[in-house]
Amino acid sequence: MTEAILRQIIDYAHRADPYPLYAELRRTPVYHDADGPFVLSRYYDIQSLLHDPRISSDARNLKTPATANPLAAEADEETALPPSFLRLDPPEHDRLRRMTNRPFGPPHSPRRVHEMRGELKDIVSGLIDGIDNPDRIDLVDQFSYPFPVTVICRLLGVPREDEARFHSWADTIAASLDPVPGADTDERAKVSHNARTELGMYLAGLIEERRKKPGDDMLSQLSTAGGPDGVMTTMEVLSTAALLLIAGHETTVNLITNGMLTLLRNADVLERLRKDPNFAVPVVEELLRFEPPVQLVPQRTTLADIEVRGVTIPKGASLWLVLAAGNRDPDRFEDPDRFDPDRGDIQHLGFGSGIHSCFGAPLARLEAQLALSELARRLENPRLLEDPPPYRQNAVLRGPRHLPIACDGIRP
Repeated sequence: MTEAILRQIIDYAHRADPYPLYAELRRTPVYHDADGPFVLSRYYDIQSLLHDPRISSDARNLKTPATANPLAAEADEETALPPSFLRLDPPEHDRLRRMTNRPFGPPHSPRRVHEMRGELKDIVSGLIDGIDNPDRIDLVDQFSYPFPVTVICRLLGVPREDEARFHSWADTIAASLDPVPGADTDERAKVSHNARTELGMYLAGLIEERRKKPGDDMLSQLSTAGGPDGVMTTMEVLSTAALLLIAGHETTVNLITNGMLTLLRNADVLERLRKDPNFAVPVVEELLRFEPPVQLVPQRTTLADIEVRGVTIPKGASLWLVLAAGNRDPDRFEDPDRFDPDRGDIQHLGFGSGIHSCFGAPLARLEAQLALSELARRLENPRLLEDPPPYRQNAVLRGPRHLPIACDGIRP
């Protein structure tokens, strides 16, 4: 195998179906070529390294030159904000994650996500009600994109009258994560930087308001709540809010869109879901294995020499963990290329694992379950208008940029 396999994986020509390339990659479980990254693609190796304290998420520990990373162009833009806990190691990571978790989930706020169920259902219903032409629906623009951004707005406590502005900033920043060959990179960087700056200033103003007059929203609690770890600084609240916006929004868009695409390709599963909304639970878990919204994790570094399958990965090396390849490893999953929500033991890598396992997983699961079950129930005879649909450029956050579908009508 040559380095061409990595170039092919990030080449847009293979975006619609990268899985044959992942199968080829798995034949060399620890792949390395010249100055490029060390690439791991087998389930048990990835699972082990996600729990290994010798693996760092802090880019400052990287000794490999950035030019050796073929995904350098897809790294998200640096900002003036400090790194979010996603890009930090213990103990800084643990402190910020604990502080963020207090208003979001167990043990301090065990019912936070559950109590959003009614509001999430209302948002889903409103978006489906707003579909005016069943002959041509762009599921991404009309549903998958606006749904999670609206949820993040409600979670953070963005006033309803400001949601449209927030949506605009989120869409601009999300678009900047996708490299566009031939585009004016300076202009794109300027537009993205302006959106990030405006969003940061807006959130800073909200944080100041919440510190003076706290509400029951997450931004208020992040800004004011104390505890054993103290109170977050304004910059820490800003970087955490930005993480919740980008990471939560982007992954959920892909999960819902990939989910509907897969269901439309598997009519029997779609029909079962239409009749039984509870079937959404195993459907979403299998989707997270079969079509994970995050395909690979390229921001890992070794803190010491590590041996994997007889190969020594040196300290400071760049490490890619190809989650989507691990999720279809035949040594872990029987008949891995078949979409089967009835399979037992779906211990997928869709949300990662270890200390950096997806912070928003409970919310993303609930959003996808409600979204897909309601789409299945309410869209009458839905069908694809393009297969494959046009995909986003991004190889890491992989999903359709548009999903043109049609249906015979919208059920009440």
